[in-house]
Amino acid sequence: MAEIPSDFRFLGRLRDVEIIARGRGVRLREILKEQFGGRRWRKMKGVARVEANDGYIGDAEIHWYEAHGVGAVFWKIKRPLER
Repeated sequence: MAEIPSDFRFLGRLRDVEIIARGRGVRLREILKEQFGGRRWRKMKGVARVEANDGYIGDAEIHWYEAHGVGAVFWKIKRPLER
């Protein structure tokens, strides 16, 4: 049931993964439960090399939500990273 990002594609592996929020700290928790089910939602972030639909190729900070049994959903490039 995990969702594939539609605005970009990964060119490398996801690294430096961190939990930003969990439990009540996840603002979209109720919407996520209604749409995908699952419990114990977490908002995550990480860094990956990506190719965006607008032509950007490079490292970017990625944010997404995930829950056990559901997988990762609502992928988003938060910001491109400069090297």
